[in-house]
Amino acid sequence: MWVVRPAQLKDLPDIKALASALKARVSSTVPADEAKLAEKIEYSRRSLAGEPDTAGNERLMFVLENTKTGKVHGTAGIDARAGSGHPFYNYRRDALIHASHELGVSSRVDVLYPSHALTDRTLLCSFMIAPELRGTEAFELLSRARLLFVARHRALFAKLMAVEIQGVQLESGAVPFWDSLGRHFFNMDFETADAHSGALSKTFIAELMPPNPIYVTLLTDAAQAALGQPHAMAAQTCDLLDREGFQIGNYVDIFDGGPVLEARTDMLRSVIGSHRKTLRTGEEIRGDVYLVSIGEGEAFRCVLSVLSEGLVETVKMPVTLQTQLNCSHGDELLVVPL
Repeated sequence: MWVVRPAQLKDLPDIKALASALKARVSSTVPADEAKLAEKIEYSRRSLAGEPDTAGNERLMFVLENTKTGKVHGTAGIDARAGSGHPFYNYRRDALIHASHELGVSSRVDVLYPSHALTDRTLLCSFMIAPELRGTEAFELLSRARLLFVARHRALFAKLMAVEIQGVQLESGAVPFWDSLGRHFFNMDFETADAHSGALSKTFIAELMPPNPIYVTLLTDAAQAALGQPHAMAAQTCDLLDREGFQIGNYVDIFDGGPVLEARTDMLRSVIGSHRKTLRTGEEIRGDVYLVSIGEGEAFRCVLSVLSEGLVETVKMPVTLQTQLNCSHGDELLVVPL
């Protein structure tokens, strides 16, 4: 059985191994450095425990565990506030009209403006999953479980939400957008800059990036073609988020030019479609498959299960699954159809 739960320090070797196995960039918010990863897991634990120093800047990390083996096969995160107290930088896409009445010439030029307008939105982040699980129910469980966490802890999160999607990266490792723009100002390769973004404060971006608008036509053809396009590995993630209610906005990632998706938190499918149900024990369960969550904070768990709808906001769940979730007759569940 697959279960999504908060990350623990014991998961560190599995998470590090997964990140190493995924050769394409998967997430700047999952640091490759073991010490930094341990700090991230510990900060998530303190956020879930409601420790005062994390209030307002909660950063949460969840894992996808195979309960038969105890191995972790994916991660997914939520930053309650993008930037976590620092500016959250992106490029805003816009256009300028250059015209000469005397010459009778008018042209539209695409422009990128440095922006931190998305700061303090809730940010979905740190998503990576074993390649063989993409397109499976486990993939959907990992991505959507964190939205059930949001629904269970709604006061922690902002009215608006964003997701940065990985941008185009070639098989060689080259990143066309970065190679055409960022590397000229940062004097470092993409991997180094991306690692700094995940492990350090974002002030170095403001210090090194040009404050002036960037004319897209001055970028290489490859960079222009990559602008706002997702990495091939992220296509299924985009499809799932589109079904949730996310839409492509006017912002792109400042490093690889990948798209930024935006949504109203209370309009997301897994938030508005979730319902609180009281658990009843049943012998024979026939019904549809649901995402089922139980527990608050560190006790949060989310699984897939066949549920039988009962009367007066009740559902029946197999006894074997109740045992694995450590829940019982009369407990409250939050459920949403798969």
